[in-house]
Amino acid sequence: MTLRHQIIALAIVPLVISILAITAFITWQSANLAKNSIDTFEQNMLKTKEAEILNLTNLALSAIQTIYDKAGADDEAAKQQVAAILTSLDYGKDGYFFVYDYDGNNIVHPRQSFRHGQNWLDLTDPDGDKVIAELIATAKAGGGLHQYKWQKPSTGQIADKLSFVVSLDKWHWVVGTGVYLDDVFAQSAAANKVMRANIKRTFVIVALIAVPSVLVVFTTCMLLTFHERRMADSRLKELTQRVIDTQEEERTRLARELHDGISQTLLGVRYAMDLAGRKVRTNVDEAALTIDRGVDALNGAIKEIRLLSHDLRPRVLDDLGLTAALEALCHHFAERTGIETKIDASGFAGTLKAEASTALYRVAQEAFNNVERHSGASKLSIKLWSDGGRARMTISDNGTGFDGAGGSGLGLRNMQERMAHFRGLLLINSSEAGTTLTAMMPRSANLPAGKQAEAA
Repeated sequence: MTLRHQIIALAIVPLVISILAITAFITWQSANLAKNSIDTFEQNMLKTKEAEILNLTNLALSAIQTIYDKAGADDEAAKQQVAAILTSLDYGKDGYFFVYDYDGNNIVHPRQSFRHGQNWLDLTDPDGDKVIAELIATAKAGGGLHQYKWQKPSTGQIADKLSFVVSLDKWHWVVGTGVYLDDVFAQSAAANKVMRANIKRTFVIVALIAVPSVLVVFTTCMLLTFHERRMADSRLKELTQRVIDTQEEERTRLARELHDGISQTLLGVRYAMDLAGRKVRTNVDEAALTIDRGVDALNGAIKEIRLLSHDLRPRVLDDLGLTAALEALCHHFAERTGIETKIDASGFAGTLKAEASTALYRVAQEAFNNVERHSGASKLSIKLWSDGGRARMTISDNGTGFDGAGGSGLGLRNMQERMAHFRGLLLINSSEAGTTLTAMMPRSANLPAGKQAEAA
């Protein structure tokens, strides 16, 4: 995969996973909310039904209370009268009262007359519930509610039914009535359907808002990423070209130094040696003087070669470290330019990596070149120290300084890039009174603790 495809994949995969996760969470939360709402709705409906059958039972008991209170335990006439009243108290197609005795014999059942006079104590519903036995047990226990399955008169189908029963203990009767719950479940199903439709509609609305928004953000981020990448590529090309240009400039300088300096000096030495040879052969007294001049010229060439080699890579930096290399740089700079140069490295811990030491040395070398070429300074000072384990270097001069536009040259950019490679900082403060350059290295530019001990 190309870098662009990797960037797109890394951007799209988390986006798709996030959208799927958000969608699943919203769906799960909506489903739970719908279930809880429907359960609450069913509970409220059941409570309403419970209150309804309780009121109906109280009305029926009120209708027979006077007769029941006056009758004896074996008053058949009173029993017949109460049975007739309860038979007549029906309401709607599926609303009626039923009466059983404690033995399970049916006494009143207006909607299913075939049950009258029969014993139904062992009757069970499709769920295995012994309906009549459970109703009698509930009534004997003080009355209450019982849910079971029973044939619905209006449809002839088996449906869930909730009944409330009480006992007429003097006659060993169980009196009750009930409501069928299929309409409750039908309303719950309708509410569930409406709720799901609302959830679906809400989800579509959220999707129509969220997905385009996420895609807009994603597209914007991708455009910014590609824009930054193009800018980075452009900067990299510029940097590469600058490196090439710098290499060419350095090669040109070396070629010029070799041709105009060392080559001419060595050529002069050769002529001096030729002249000395001729004078020796002719016994001229100036032969020794000519040889001395050739030796002096040869010494100058050797010195120039050493200076050139020192500029390219000082051996003292590898052998004795950064402090000694900077001291040598200051000495040669003062000797060559006549600018008063001082160095203070008393507070430097000397724990930098070799590459970081080279970077600081090159920064100092470039700063010295700028001072020599542009500042017109008469004094130059360099301070090297460690602050909290971080290497610091300050170079100050009393030259003319430069403005903001003058601080964007190739030399300063090279210094900044050397520091940025180690995540360091390069600060420049320039005015008419002079220029101060401060280079700051992070702790990460130091040697590991074990190697610091070895270096010490």
